[in-house]
Amino acid sequence: MVNDAGQLYTMEGVAAGIIMLLTAYIVVSTTSVYTTGDTHIPDMQLEQLGSDVLAMMDTPDTAGGESSLLGLVNGNKGPEFKDAFLNYCNATTSGAIDNLHMSANVTYRDASSNVINEHSFVTPDETWTGRESAVRVTRWVQLDSQPWPPGPVRPYGTRAQAVLVEVLLWRA
Repeated sequence: MVNDAGQLYTMEGVAAGIIMLLTAYIVVSTTSVYTTGDTHIPDMQLEQLGSDVLAMMDTPDTAGGESSLLGLVNGNKGPEFKDAFLNYCNATTSGAIDNLHMSANVTYRDASSNVINEHSFVTPDETWTGRESAVRVTRWVQLDSQPWPPGPVRPYGTRAQAVLVEVLLWRA
């Protein structure tokens, strides 16, 4: 004996199965959503870290003294600047070291030709591909016009001027 009473139970079971599958899909997809509003937070933290490090390096150790940032830019000491900057960026209380990389430029005005020039202060290392999410951190440094001591020549001249130190910072 076959009748159509079982047909209602079959349709009800299929509808319940579809509802359960749809509910499971919604639950799984909503728990793993990475909202676009959260994507910029690590970049903001990295930018703040770089800004704090430049501010710390631009603070003199003694009253009336010269900041380490001014001394490094004045002496055109790019490798020493890179070592000091990354050392401060990677300083943690846990001893874990972050995998940060950087490059830096000094932008200045050439008074003789009235042109804005850029000097490559720290060149990017071999990990730089251009696809990294780099942040830009800048700091103005006031250079004086005192006579230049013997040693490497400042590529941006010996006159008093404000130069812009620009650092690109990224995680590799």
